[in-house]
Formats: sequence, structure tokens, C-alpha cells
Amino acid sequence: MNEPVAPAATLVIFGAMGDLTSRLLVPALVNLTRDGLIGDTLAIIGIDRDLASDEALRAKLDRFHDDPGEPSWTRVRARCTYLHGDFTDPATFARLAEHLPDAAANVCFYLATTPTFFGGIIDALAGVGLLAQAGGFRRIVVEKPFGHDLASAQALNARILKVADECQIYRIDHFLGKETVRNIMVTRFGNAVFESLWNNSHIDHVQITAAESLGVERRGKFYDATGALRDMVPNHLFQLLAMIGMEPPNSFEAAAMRAEKAKLIDAVRAPTPAQATTDAVRGRYRAGQAQGQDLPDFLAEDAVDPASRTETFVAMKLMVDSWRWAGVPFYLRTGKALSARDTEVVIVFKPVPLALFRDTDVTHLAPNRLVIQVQPDEAISLDFIAKKPGPMVDTTPVSMVFSYADTFRPGHTTGYEALLYDVMIGDQSLFQRADEIEGAWRAVQPFLDAWAQSREPPEDYVAGTCGPSGAEALIARDGRQWHALG
Repeated sequence: MNEPVAPAATLVIFGAMGDLTSRLLVPALVNLTRDGLIGDTLAIIGIDRDLASDEALRAKLDRFHDDPGEPSWTRVRARCTYLHGDFTDPATFARLAEHLPDAAANVCFYLATTPTFFGGIIDALAGVGLLAQAGGFRRIVVEKPFGHDLASAQALNARILKVADECQIYRIDHFLGKETVRNIMVTRFGNAVFESLWNNSHIDHVQITAAESLGVERRGKFYDATGALRDMVPNHLFQLLAMIGMEPPNSFEAAAMRAEKAKLIDAVRAPTPAQATTDAVRGRYRAGQAQGQDLPDFLAEDAVDPASRTETFVAMKLMVDSWRWAGVPFYLRTGKALSARDTEVVIVFKPVPLALFRDTDVTHLAPNRLVIQVQPDEAISLDFIAKKPGPMVDTTPVSMVFSYADTFRPGHTTGYEALLYDVMIGDQSLFQRADEIEGAWRAVQPFLDAWAQSREPPEDYVAGTCGPSGAEALIARDGRQWHALG
């Protein structure tokens, strides 16, 4: 590793007894320790409402490690301590201040809580002086969802920025920690063969998909209040959209990258009320079987209102008003209980003229496609046309595939390693700025408004399929079709 070891710091995790901490954050810290990117100078304080102890927290975390005696986990485990407290009680923050080192120490506050606590926790930290940077840094990591519409996102940003600087805020999106997502920048700007074609002269359209085969599981209450659009589109999918569509930054420094991403998001055309109705489809899964698992109706899921009109699937068409992308549609879709778990970006190139093949049996050529597979299998493939063996000119689509697992054989990671490390060293390039967040909400707000005014429920689809038929009709209306899931 050529990267520097992260500086000495204290990581305070609000919501320490939750699944995010156990399954993702602490295992990521163990991996960083194993790789030598953080040392024994990182202290971890977990805060939650459970009446627990240091050892109770450590025992809970033990369950997520195959080998509790593994040296890296042992080192991290010894540095985990617990502080019981209510996130709304000022006394909690007074006790936290007593547990922290002096004012010149480095501290990161990670809000692994429900969004309802974000503003209050940050206000309370400021109230006891824990956000003041007197020699050391004070940083705040905020999980998604950041707001539930444009107005709430603007209000939350205003509330946070009243007590902290933008340079202290790390609005995290775990998609941006995935290797394939981060490799989008290198694929685009490190290869002349791609960047020279990355425009409306050569690209017909772009598809961005985030499909899950699971239902809402134990998150029925949260999901019923959120829905597919709020849960995935203005954060995950818009960050992929920004990285695909942004102009080349002057450098990979955070300020340059985030400025270009914000410009792209700002260029996404907000639909008119009529377009918000015709250019988006929402669906809701019915009972079926996905990936061998029986799933009930969404309306029968635990903690879901039987009269709910919440969508579990959304597909939409967006346009970007920039010189590079004028006339190129971006099709986004995401949903639960689909036929496969599949997150990908598909760049579909314009077709070649068929004039050369006029005296052959070739009547159609599949388009060239660059497929960036984000999960579950991190890979990049290029679909192109080749001649079939034989005396006649006949064609067939073929693919060249680069797989991360086959080439690099990476160890198991949670996707949070790069993000946590960047927080510790102060690199904000993979984190969202306030204007990025608000720009994304501004683009999707017309869809939310149209659905709120409509009496039509989401279109049903059977669990284990590729979604509602309306999604197929949305893209077929333009003479195109979705890339197959899986």
C-alpha cells in the first residue's frame, strides 16, 4: 500500500447497536487495519439507547467475524467502547464531551441512525462545542436518505450548515465506495477509445439500473414511508448518472470532481407536469417467487399499510441539457422483488449504417454496448459484432469482458473501506455536496408531485419478473428496449 496511514482520531458512531455498524462499518475498519491504512491510534466510541456495556458491544460485533481471534479484529475490538444515551437527550452529549480527548484532537461523528435524528444530533454536538475545530478536525458523516423531498433536503442542509462548514460534512453514498463505480472515472478519462466516443454524436442512450431480488424484508415501515424513488433515485442513481455524464474535471481533487458532478446534475431537465406523468412508471410487487424465494404481496409485508400507494419500482426517462448530451435520453429504473440482483450502467452506441450489408442476409445489427456491472459481479463488458464462421457473411453479437474478481482476486470488502478511509484523511471527492443533493431532488420533485396528485395506484407486477409492463412500454415508445437483468 502506498497510501498514508490515517491520522490518529476518535470515531464516534451514533447507532452503534444497529446492523449498519455490525455488518458494514466495523468489518470495514477491520479490513483497513489489516491493510495498514489505519493503526491502533483510532479509538471507537459507540453510542446507542440500549442499556449495554463495552463488552456487550464487542460481543455483538464478534458475531460478524468468522474468526473472532483474527489479529486485525482483535486490535479493533480492543479499541471499541460503549456509551449509553438517548440521541435527543442533551446529557448524552455532555457525557460524550467528557469521554473525548482534548479540543485539539481529531474526531469523526458517524450518524448511523434513522434520518429523523440527523439534524438534532448535529445541533446537539454543536451545542456542547464538539464541532469546533481547534487544531484537530471535526467531521460528520451523514447516511442517506438526505431529506424526503426538495424542501426537506434544503431545510436539512440549511440546518447543518448553520453550525458546521461544508468541508466538515461527508454525505455518504455507499455506492461510491464500490470499485466499479470508482473505476468509471478511469475507464472514461484514462482511455481515449472511450472518451472520444462519450458524446451525443456516438451514444444513442444510457440505461442505469439498480435491481434487487429481495422484497422489503424487515424494513416495511421505513419502505412504506419512503418508496423506490426516494430510496434510490436522487442518491444512488443520480450519483451514477453524474459520474457517467460529467465533464472531465481539472484533477481528481475533491473540489474539481464535485464541481463537475454538480454541474451535470444541475443540467438534468426537470420535467413539466405532463412529462412527469408520461415519462415515469411506478410499480408495486405482488406475491411471487424471486431467486427461489417466495415473496408475499408488498401490501401484506410486515408494517406496510394495506391501503398503501407506495411504489416498490420506478422507471423514468430523463434528459440532460448540456452540449455533450443534447438529445440523449437517460433511462433509470430501480425496484424490489425483481428477477435478479443487478446494478449496472449500459452505454448504448448508435447503430452503424446497413448499406455495406445490403447484399447479404444481414437485416439487423445489435448495437455496440459498454456495460459497467456494479453488483453483484464487478465487471466491464463491451458488446460488438463479429462474423459467424462460414462462407457467407453473417453476423453475431459477442462480448469482451473484464472481471475484477478474475484479474485482481480482491478479498471480501463491505464497500465502506474507501469511504471511511477518505473521511479519516479528509478527501471529500466521493461524498455529496449540498448542491448535488438539492439538484437531484429538484429534478425528481415533479414526479413526486405528479404522483401525489394522482389517484392511480402503482402498477402491479409479479415478484420475480423484470417489473411492470409500463416500464417496457416507456422505453419501447422510443424504439428501444431494456438491457436484460442478470
